[in-house]
Amino acid sequence: MIKRLLTSSSSLATFGRFAMVACSIALIDIGALYGLHEGLDANVYLARVFSYFMAMTAGYFLNRHFTFHHQRRFRHLLADLWRFYSVFALGGLLNYGVFALTVALGGRMGVMPEATFWLPLLGVWLGGLVGMSFNYVFSHKLVFKEP
Repeated sequence: MIKRLLTSSSSLATFGRFAMVACSIALIDIGALYGLHEGLDANVYLARVFSYFMAMTAGYFLNRHFTFHHQRRFRHLLADLWRFYSVFALGGLLNYGVFALTVALGGRMGVMPEATFWLPLLGVWLGGLVGMSFNYVFSHKLVFKEP
């Protein structure tokens, strides 16, 4: 079953691999976000822009070689990457909107100070679910599909 998930070109297996990549890049996103925000004292919203860009770059290469490995490449790497960034930028706006809303609302709800540490993590997860759904549909149709 695992081998079929990793090698099949079916839509369900492809989405499964996409979700695994999404989990991996969420860890990159969260690690970079907390590293910048907590470690370097960067503004949480600005740190999220940089952490998302880092995760998006890793996501392109993981998706290209793991998720959509069964699809032939017709475009040059930079053209493919440009399409990917364009699609993921739109998904990222949705993702960032949910993230910012979660952090802002959580802060205004009078959450205990210990819990506010976890608000960015919750925002990344919730935003990630919304962004992943959008990004899968459009990267499958616009980036990794034959022209």
